[in-house]
Amino acid sequence: MIDLEPSYEQQALIDNVRRFVKNEIVPLEDKLDPDAAALPPEDYRRLCAKTREMGLYGMDVPEEFGGPGLDVVTRCLLAMEMSQHRGGLYSTCYGVFGGAGLAQLYDASEYQKEKWLKPSLRGEKHGFFGLSEPSGGSDPARAIRTKAVRDGDDWIINGSKMWISGADNADFGVIFVRTGEGRGGITAFIIDADTPGFQVRRVIHTLRSAHYATELTFENMRVPDANRLGEEGKGFAIANGRLSAQRIPYAAQCLGVAIAAHQMAVEYSKIRETFNKPLAARQGIQWMLVDNEIDLRTAKLTVLEAATKADHGQSFRTEAAIAKIVATEAAGRVVDRAIQIHGGMGVSKELPLERWYRELRIRRIGEGPTEVQKYIIARDLLGSVAT
Repeated sequence: MIDLEPSYEQQALIDNVRRFVKNEIVPLEDKLDPDAAALPPEDYRRLCAKTREMGLYGMDVPEEFGGPGLDVVTRCLLAMEMSQHRGGLYSTCYGVFGGAGLAQLYDASEYQKEKWLKPSLRGEKHGFFGLSEPSGGSDPARAIRTKAVRDGDDWIINGSKMWISGADNADFGVIFVRTGEGRGGITAFIIDADTPGFQVRRVIHTLRSAHYATELTFENMRVPDANRLGEEGKGFAIANGRLSAQRIPYAAQCLGVAIAAHQMAVEYSKIRETFNKPLAARQGIQWMLVDNEIDLRTAKLTVLEAATKADHGQSFRTEAAIAKIVATEAAGRVVDRAIQIHGGMGVSKELPLERWYRELRIRRIGEGPTEVQKYIIARDLLGSVAT
């Protein structure tokens, strides 16, 4: 059963995060460029110290690695609060709550954890996730053409990756390459950014504010077998295993900016007058706000259902896919209506609505496009007939 009322402990965390966003993040944004993705270093360090005091730094890190050990429902409830500011969708609180590192490394060998995972959790190293390729990203099991060939105790890797975030500033990365045929022929490797033969070839700019992706090339890159992550041929399972779980807070984060946009639209409709009446008195505006409310409540239910199943150890792949579809598309509609209600101001950089509008459009593609999520749901419903 989905518990729609937060527990006492959850509500305390929600209140703390809400105050933090209101008192610490939003005031700083008045001084930042509307498309800013980072805080000044002194503010970043100061706020990181505060989130550590709150016990919420690295909230996505498992308890066994020093994180707070939040359940998925709580994490989603906080995601809805943390993203309610201008940069909230892709620069949530500008990173002052810390990161989780690359989740795939939690299952790494002890040697690999010491060399890459633990330094990344301490903020000493930063990694990238290299899955998508120019030949396609939504079906990596078939699209991956980057190839690794065994040579004694090493592997020789040739190929390329595309749409990779943060690779130009990373210290290392986890890449997925072909060592055999089909899904059972994908193997994961950890590579250092200074490995000979590795190059960040070009930058690809996107709709996201102050953000770009990169294309990577590997030319006769030699990687020791000790850098192999997991068993040979098990890379697809490593890549896919945590993606479904990550889609749930990803969906919740979309709702945060949509909730903020809806609140802005409600308040604006009460004070903006046309023909001697407030916008709120116009049935057309009322229905837009009602549609927003329905979209938000429906999306929240799907997110909490997926999170509840994940917390209870039940199968949640279909629920995560549904949450991802409903939340990303509903949030886009809510922000679009909020812009329409605000008129000219809605598309100006005076308000955060236009940034949310641009960035939400990417969410229907990122972490698996809507169409791929539907394919996942269809396979769960129909089995092999759908493949």
